[in-house]
Amino acid sequence: MPAAVATNGTHEGRQVKRQRTTQNDEAVVKSHRQPGSSRLFAPYRTVGLVSPTAVPFASIALGKTTFQLTTSVGRSLQTYDLRRGLNLVFITRPQTPEFITASIAYKDLVFAAWGGQSQESERGVWIFKRGKKVAELEMPVNHKHNINSFTIFGSWIIGACDNQILVWKSSNYELYTTLQSITASSFTGTLSSMPTMLNKIVAGKDDGTVEIWNVSSGKLVYSLLPPAADYGAVTALQPTPALNLLAIAYESGPLIIQDIQADKKILQFNASAHGTNGPSITSISFRTDGMGAGDDGKRAGVMATASNESGDVTLWDLNNGGRKQGVLRGAHAPPSSSSPGGVTKIEFLPGQAIIATSGLDNSLKTWIFDESPFNPVPRILHQRSGHGAPVTTLEFLPAASDGSDASGKWLLSTSKDRSLWGWSLRRDGQSTELSQGNVTKKARKQGILSSEGRDTIEALKAPPITSIACSLNRDGGMGSMPGKFPIWQSGKGKTKNSTEATSMTGWESVVTAHEDDNKARTWFWGRKKAGRWAFETQDGGNVKSVAVSPCGTFALVGSENGGIDMFNLQSGGHRQRYPARLTPAQAQQLKLDLAKAEEAIAPAAEASKKKFYRGQGKHTAAVTGLAVDNLNRTVISCSIDGKIKFWDFMSGALKHEIDWSGAVQITGLKLHRGSELAAFTCTDGCVRVVDVTTFKLIRELRMSRSSQSKAFDFADFGFSNDGRWVMAAISSFVCAWDLPTGHLIDVFKLPSTCNAISFSPTGEYLATASEEHVGVDVWSNKTLFTHVPTRHINEAELSTILASEAQAPTVSGEGSVNVIGTLANAPDAESDDEDYVDVDLEADADLDDLSSDLVSLSLVPRSRWQNLLHLDIIRQRNMPTAAPKKPEKAPFFLPSLQERQANPAIANTNTTQDLAAIEQERSRIMKMDRQNTISKFTSLLRDASDTGDFASFIAHLKSLNPAAADIEIRSLSSPITSFDPDSDACNELVAFVRALSYLCTSKRDFELGQAWMAVFLKVHSDVVIEDSELRDSVKEWRDRVVEEKERVEMLAQYCGGMVGFLRAARV
Repeated sequence: MPAAVATNGTHEGRQVKRQRTTQNDEAVVKSHRQPGSSRLFAPYRTVGLVSPTAVPFASIALGKTTFQLTTSVGRSLQTYDLRRGLNLVFITRPQTPEFITASIAYKDLVFAAWGGQSQESERGVWIFKRGKKVAELEMPVNHKHNINSFTIFGSWIIGACDNQILVWKSSNYELYTTLQSITASSFTGTLSSMPTMLNKIVAGKDDGTVEIWNVSSGKLVYSLLPPAADYGAVTALQPTPALNLLAIAYESGPLIIQDIQADKKILQFNASAHGTNGPSITSISFRTDGMGAGDDGKRAGVMATASNESGDVTLWDLNNGGRKQGVLRGAHAPPSSSSPGGVTKIEFLPGQAIIATSGLDNSLKTWIFDESPFNPVPRILHQRSGHGAPVTTLEFLPAASDGSDASGKWLLSTSKDRSLWGWSLRRDGQSTELSQGNVTKKARKQGILSSEGRDTIEALKAPPITSIACSLNRDGGMGSMPGKFPIWQSGKGKTKNSTEATSMTGWESVVTAHEDDNKARTWFWGRKKAGRWAFETQDGGNVKSVAVSPCGTFALVGSENGGIDMFNLQSGGHRQRYPARLTPAQAQQLKLDLAKAEEAIAPAAEASKKKFYRGQGKHTAAVTGLAVDNLNRTVISCSIDGKIKFWDFMSGALKHEIDWSGAVQITGLKLHRGSELAAFTCTDGCVRVVDVTTFKLIRELRMSRSSQSKAFDFADFGFSNDGRWVMAAISSFVCAWDLPTGHLIDVFKLPSTCNAISFSPTGEYLATASEEHVGVDVWSNKTLFTHVPTRHINEAELSTILASEAQAPTVSGEGSVNVIGTLANAPDAESDDEDYVDVDLEADADLDDLSSDLVSLSLVPRSRWQNLLHLDIIRQRNMPTAAPKKPEKAPFFLPSLQERQANPAIANTNTTQDLAAIEQERSRIMKMDRQNTISKFTSLLRDASDTGDFASFIAHLKSLNPAAADIEIRSLSSPITSFDPDSDACNELVAFVRALSYLCTSKRDFELGQAWMAVFLKVHSDVVIEDSELRDSVKEWRDRVVEEKERVEMLAQYCGGMVGFLRAARV
C-alpha cells in the first residue's frame, strides 16, 4: 500500500500521515504494489491444510495434562492440543525460506529444518517457541544437503542428512561436530538414541547396516549388519521399552528386534502375509502404559507398525515369540491414482492408551484403546483433516433468508478425493466434511478393507463433484429431518410422512453434479451429511450442470444430451422438463403449427421475433450452465451448441433464444440476481454479459485482443457481490473486469493452474484453488478499506504481469498485506503505476476543488452541522431530570473535610488579603477599552464585509463547534437591534448573509451553508421582515441557490443520458 513521506524535516523510519496545516506543504505518494501483484486483493491466509507433506509430526507432553502435536504444512508448522480435541493453538511465523524437511519438539521448543531441492538452495534450522521464532542453529559452511530427521537427548541435538550427521550443543546452539560416513553408502534419515547408551546414536544406511556413533568423540563405535544382503535399506529405527533392544525395519518388508549390545536377533516379523516382499515399514512405535497385550489386554508388549505405501496400522503382540494382534484398516487413505496416501508416522503417547497417526491424505488422527470390553484395535478419538487431493470446485454459501450472521463465513469445496468440505473462515475448528455415510463400515462388510487393492474403497463414495448449487432459504439447520433415513434414493418411492416432516423442519439445501454420473445428489448443510435424493436425468445422460431456485424448493439438472429437468427438493418428485413433455395430441398439434409456420413468410421487421411452440427448443448438446431468476419466472440455460435459452419456469415453454452457434461454444453460466445480468464463458477466450430482462448483449470481456489469450480456457468465473466486477480464472491467472467500463482492471498470477474461484456474498474475500495445492487460498478485498484505482490494463502492462512471479497466501498469513494497519498510515490515494513512482502534488492544490462545475460538500464531520440544527432539542434532552441531592454522610471512621483543613485563624487572615487583591484587579480590568472584547468572529466578519473576501471568515466559522457557532449567529447585530441607533456600526446580519452568498457562488460546503442559513432565519426572522436591506440580501442568496439547483439538475439529466448510452451494447 502507499506510504506518505512528509517534507517538513527528514526522519528515519516510516513516516506517519499528518494533516496538512499550510498550503506550502508538499506530499510524495509512493505505490508499494509490485508488478504482477493484485490491485484489488491482498493475500490473507490458506485454509484446509493439516498434514499435507511427508514430514512426520512431532509430539511433546505438556506436564501431566495434555500433549501437543506439531505438523508441517510446507513452510510453516501447526501445533494442535490433544486435550482441546486437536484444536489449533499455534502457527509458526515467519515462514521458512524453503520447505520444511524435518521437525522435532523438545520441551517448549520446536525445531524445524528447511531447505530446497537444488544444492544451491539455502538451508537452515529454526527454533520456534509458541509459534514465534526465537533462535536458529549454526549451519556448516556450504552445506548442500537437507536434514531428513532429528533426535535430541541430553545436551545434544542431532540431525541426519544423506551423507553426514550434524551435531549441535543444546546449550548454545553451536555446531559441535560433523560425522561423515566411512563407507560409500549414505544415510537413510532413520536416526535414534538408545536410553542406556551414553552419548550414542544409531543411524540406518541404505545398504542395510545400522551404525552406532559416539557424538561426543565423533567416532564410529560399531556397525550392525543386516541378516541378509537382500533386505535393502533401513527404513525405520525405534528403541523398545526393554533395555538394549532396537527395532529395525528394512526396505524389503521384514522387521527385526535386535539386542545391539550382544548383536543378536531376538524377534523377526513380516509386514505382509505374502512373504517378505510386502510394503516396507516406515514407522514403528511401542506402547508404554503396560497394557494391551495378551488375550485380556492386561500385559505389556504391544508394537504398532505402519507404511507410507498403505493406509493400515498393524498391531503386534511381542509376547511368546510375537504375533499379529490386529490391523487398524483404513486409518488413512491409501495411495491411489487420484491422490497420495499412506501413513507417514505413528506414535503411542507416553503412558497413555492413545496412538497418534498422520498421513499423506492431509489428516492427523488420535485413536484410543478400549479396556472394557477389551479390543486390540483402537477406535477414533479425535481427528483433523482436509482434502487429500487438489480442490476442483469452490462455492461460498449464500446469505440465508433469516438474516443470520453466517453470511460470508462458510466456503464449500470439492476435490478429486470425492469429498465435500465446508470451511469456516472465522473459526478453523468448525470446518468439517459433509458425511457420505459410514463408508469404512460398508467397506469392512464388503471385505474391501481386507483386500490388497485399496482403490476400490473409493467406489463406495460418490464420484468427484463437478458443480455445486445452494440455497439456504429452506435449510432447517441441525433440526432438518431428524432421525435416520437412506441416502441418495430415487424420489419415486417417497412417502407422505417424510413430506409432512420436512414442511416443519426444512430439507436439503445443496445439490451437486458428479463426474460421469447421471444422478445429481442432495445434501443437508445444517446436518453436514448426505441428503435423501439422487435426481436422475430423464434422458439418461450424465449430469453436467445443476441449479437451485432462490426459494430453495426446486433443483434443476442439466444433461449432457441437452435435457433439463426440475425436481422438488422436499418430496424428491419430478416437476418439470425443459422443454415440457408433450402428450400425443400436443405432439400432433406441434407438427401442424410448424407446417403452417413454414408456409407463412414473415415480414422482415418481424423476422427477429421468432415464435416458439410448446415442446420446442431442446438443446442439441451438453447443458453447461443453469440459473433461475430472482422471482422464479425464468430459467436460463446455455449449452455447447452455442445457444442461450430463456424458459418459462412454470410451463416449461421457450420464451427467447440467443444464438451464437456460428461463432463460439458456451462453457459456463453465472447469474447475478441483483442486477439481472448473466455472464457466459465462451471457447474464444471471451466472457459475454447479457441483460436477462432485455436479452441484449451488453459487454464482451477479454483478457487481451491478441491471439495468445484465445488459447486460454476458463476454469471458473463469477460476479462480485455487488455485480460490478466479473472475476475469471484463466490458466494460472485471475482476471477482474469492471462492468460499467468494460475494462480489465486487475490480473495476478498464481503459482500453478487455478481450478476454481469464488467471491464471498459479503464482498470480503476471494477464494482460489490451485492444481498443485490441497488447500484453499483466501484473499482480502482491499477496496473495503481504501480507494483502489480501476484504470485499464494495457497490452504492455499485461505482458509484464504475464512474465512476473506468482504470489499466494500462506497458512500463517506471513507475507500477506496487513490491509487495515497499512491503510491507517497510508495516503488517501494510490498511484496507478506498477513501479515505485513519485507524484508531486502542487502547493496550491486543494482537495475540495475537484472541478469548477461541481457543487461539493465539506469535509466537516456531519455531527457538527446536524447538531447545530437541533441544538435546542439536545439541550432540553441533556437537562437534569431531578434536583441535585445532598451527599450522604460519610462513615464515622472517615475524617470530614473541616478536620483536614489548616488552622482557621491563619486561613481567615489569608482570605482577607486575597479578597482585597481580587477586587483591585477587577477594577483594573473594567477600565480597559471596551473595543478589546470584540470576538474574532465579529472582527473577521467586519473585515470581510469591507474587502468582499469571506474566505477567512468561512474557514473560522467551519472550525467552531455547534454551540459556539450558535452563539455567534445569535449575537449578530444590526442598526435595528443595536442599543445605540446613532452609532456607525456595521450591519452584521447583512454581512453574514453576503458571506453565505459568497459560499454558494464558490460551489463549496453546500450543506454547511444550508445549515447556517436555517439557524440564521430561525433566530433573526423578525429582523429580516423589518429590515429592507437584509431582506434584499436574503433574496439574493435565494436566487443564487435556485440558479445552482437548476444547473445541477441539468447536469444530472445529462449524466442520466450518458449512463443510458453506456448501458447499450458496446462490443
